[in-house]
Amino acid sequence: MSEFSKRIISGILYVIVLWGATSYSQISYCILFIILCSICLFEMWILRKGKSKIIPFIYVLTPFFIVQLIGFTDQYYPSKEFDPSPILILFLLTWVFDSFAYIIGSKFGKNRIMSKISPKKSWEGFIGGMVFTVLSVYLITKFFDTFSINFLILLALIVPFTATAGDFIESHYKREAGVKDSGNLIPGHGGFLDRMDALMISIPVLYLLINLLNENT
Repeated sequence: MSEFSKRIISGILYVIVLWGATSYSQISYCILFIILCSICLFEMWILRKGKSKIIPFIYVLTPFFIVQLIGFTDQYYPSKEFDPSPILILFLLTWVFDSFAYIIGSKFGKNRIMSKISPKKSWEGFIGGMVFTVLSVYLITKFFDTFSINFLILLALIVPFTATAGDFIESHYKREAGVKDSGNLIPGHGGFLDRMDALMISIPVLYLLINLLNENT
């Protein structure tokens, strides 16, 4: 099997497992993110072997702690029914941005954002990814009524920045460790930290936006 085929198959399986466990029940949601947190902490520990781990561990633990709170962000907590839709929406926006930033960046990318940290990230890919992320809001509103259209547009404009920042932070740690990937558990993609990096800052920002703007969830 070619490397491209492995990447496609493992990527599809990853999305199915992540989406299924997040949406199935509160128990599967909690267990999923506990497992992901444990794996990401282990991969970060490997990356930081022989180096300070306090800040990197806080960086990993914070979003996985906050993700357990996102379904319970209003006055009805803890009696409010479990609702994973905020995280599912964040998944969709992040995946749309990552996918189109990669596609457009591969085709047209010439101006690098921070070539010393992540040489493949281009401004063309970033802008193209952002455009499609904002456009995806129209489809998201067809399936989710969790957030207002204005909130979704704001989130779609912010996610490209938070996702890119998360990628740069993890790339920095990998560069310091002298490795290309955080692990090899996902064929063609690397480790779980490589797949979760775009959400590490996006999750806390989503939580802050929900509470600061008093958005109903």
